[in-house]
Amino acid sequence: MMARFTLPAMTSISLPQEVSLSITGMTCASCATRVEKALKRVPGVASAEINLATETAHVVWSPGTTEGGQTEALTAAVVTAGYGATAIVPEAPALAPAEPATPWPVVWAAALSLPLTLPMLGLLFGADWMLPAAWQWALATPVQFWLGARFYKAAWAALRAGAGNMDLLVALGTSAAYGLSVYLLLRHGFGSGHHLYFEASAVVITLVLLGKWLEQRAKRQTTEAIRALNALRPELATVRRDGQDHTVPIAEVRVGDLVVVKPGERLAVDGRVQEGRSTVDESLITGESLPVAKQVGDHVTAGAVNAEGLLLVRTTAVGAESTLARMVRLVESAQTHKAPVQRLVDQVSAVFVPVVVGLAVLTLLGWGLARGDWEQALLNAVAVLVIACPCALGLATPAAIMVGTGVAARHGILIKDPEALEVAHRIRVVAFDKTGTLTVGRPTLVACEAVGGDGPALLADSAAIQAGSEHPLARAVLDALPAGTRPAAASALQAVAGRGMSALVAGRALRLGSALYMQELGVDLGALQARGEALAAQGRTVSWLADVTDRPQLRGLLAFGDEVKPSAAAAVQRLRALGIHTVLVTGDNPGSGGAVGRQLGLDSVRAQVLPEHKATIVAELRAAHGPVAMVGDGINDAPALAAADVGLAMATGTDVAMHAAGITLMRGDPALVADALDISRRTYAKIRQNLFWAFVYNLVGIPLAAFGLLNPVLAGAAMALSSVSVLSNALLLRRWQGGAV
Repeated sequence: MMARFTLPAMTSISLPQEVSLSITGMTCASCATRVEKALKRVPGVASAEINLATETAHVVWSPGTTEGGQTEALTAAVVTAGYGATAIVPEAPALAPAEPATPWPVVWAAALSLPLTLPMLGLLFGADWMLPAAWQWALATPVQFWLGARFYKAAWAALRAGAGNMDLLVALGTSAAYGLSVYLLLRHGFGSGHHLYFEASAVVITLVLLGKWLEQRAKRQTTEAIRALNALRPELATVRRDGQDHTVPIAEVRVGDLVVVKPGERLAVDGRVQEGRSTVDESLITGESLPVAKQVGDHVTAGAVNAEGLLLVRTTAVGAESTLARMVRLVESAQTHKAPVQRLVDQVSAVFVPVVVGLAVLTLLGWGLARGDWEQALLNAVAVLVIACPCALGLATPAAIMVGTGVAARHGILIKDPEALEVAHRIRVVAFDKTGTLTVGRPTLVACEAVGGDGPALLADSAAIQAGSEHPLARAVLDALPAGTRPAAASALQAVAGRGMSALVAGRALRLGSALYMQELGVDLGALQARGEALAAQGRTVSWLADVTDRPQLRGLLAFGDEVKPSAAAAVQRLRALGIHTVLVTGDNPGSGGAVGRQLGLDSVRAQVLPEHKATIVAELRAAHGPVAMVGDGINDAPALAAADVGLAMATGTDVAMHAAGITLMRGDPALVADALDISRRTYAKIRQNLFWAFVYNLVGIPLAAFGLLNPVLAGAAMALSSVSVLSNALLLRRWQGGAV
């Protein structure tokens, strides 16, 4: 058996520092690429990642620079590149705009552009509704230079930084159409019936503004998961001090305070129930739809709703250290970091705008020189500039990841980073730990057999060794003591990883642990060996107690039973339906592991595996079957969780396991494993679909425009809808429901 232990204090090490910035002024993937390059050029920066969908930057820099000075340097670099930047306070995470962008620019642009567009419809019916040239000029000018000023400002900032972006393409294209119209107007006079192209420039700007407005609305929906989590944070708490209840801001609550939670109130802190009984709704935190009963000693989480009785809670964590705050940080981290597949998009975006401008120039020269119709040549070049929009490329991956991680969080699955989400879709093997993962993790003592028949003494000595342990088997031993009995004092306690415990009890050197531990100590199991093997064959976990004071001598055995979780069998069947090989990797004996394996229908069982060997098993499974996911909840699972392609840790387990894993399951339900893999597969499918359509859109649209098959108005409409279509496709993930294969 293994006791909970404290990791030894480490010497002071300078660790890399991180900061998140809110970036303003980005409009496309080219902008994001330029900001990222600017940040990476700042001395000391180790990495920088830009998320166009959330308009944030995540920067990691090497130690040795104060945060304030480094943040100022990063902000200055972004400003020099032509954008705005502000540091994000951890307690006030960055989200998409809280409210959708105001629609009034779109409304004004549409009102001014509509009179320019209606005459085109009239021509279909043989009607001549063409406005006088002066009126056309008057309507188009405010659209071009007032409502379209944002494009000129952003384009100028990009040019000053020696780069290009979507705004530059829009500014060049609409200015060309507007300029051609003014030239024709001045050349042929205000009274001439010569066709002008003011409607092209005005309508393109209107459509682009409409597209950006719809894009902002869609972006807001992709961040609903974080917004919902943040909404769970109460601003006030009722604290009982000196027998009096005081309502105070949550920032004033301290660890150890007693917090009063009335029926219907949301818990403000993490803590343990000191008084009262109730049921608590934790659905937005764990994904568990049914209320959970809570009584004295039970843990409660900030953000949950107290449904019935009055609870008095002793605070164990507040603010940034609460479970809710950690959840928000995990989801934000996944949505801020960049998925590996995004690297291809970055490479394309870096050269996209210069290539498009070059193609527009070739289109202008090709049409002008070949046909001599420079008016048509200019319109075709404008269409090339307008239809080529890198926005869809830039949003394809982050939009899908944001929605995927958001819907996962709502179902109790926290994904630390996009890489875990991206890799999870390729998983071919899932390796499970047993205790606390597939079983309830609350074993009971079912047999206590001593050499010589003194069972109470055997139990008392075992309890003395386990008195300071939080291991499930230790709790089972302590629970088996007669009521009111206190364990004897033990000294020189030491956990022997994967084997058991050693201690001094009443001057005797006792050892408690597995049969392997006894074998290493040279203990003869004697007449109890057959009994131990029989119990192990029944699926019991058997521990042995030996006295090694003078010579190794067996004292007796303890056998424990642990129930399989109700959802475990169905979870394994779902994984097998997904074509995934399932394996049990446990430190328990072959009988116990085999019994669980047969009961759940697992493909194979690896028993009596030491913690340090679990990572080796993961490597063997990867070589035999492909990418491996490891599911566990204990300290002894941490090496395997880190070694697996994707580690999934039960939040009901230890913090060490959760730190080592890429995905955390907020409730101890094995069914969430299949859910996590299914979400990953569906999210990656959306990424592939978005990237396919974003690339195809440009590969098809640009040649059509270059060959004169698209006029600027249609090109503007297609460009405006491209980003919206990518976001809308990603938002379909919000309809995902758990439990499906």
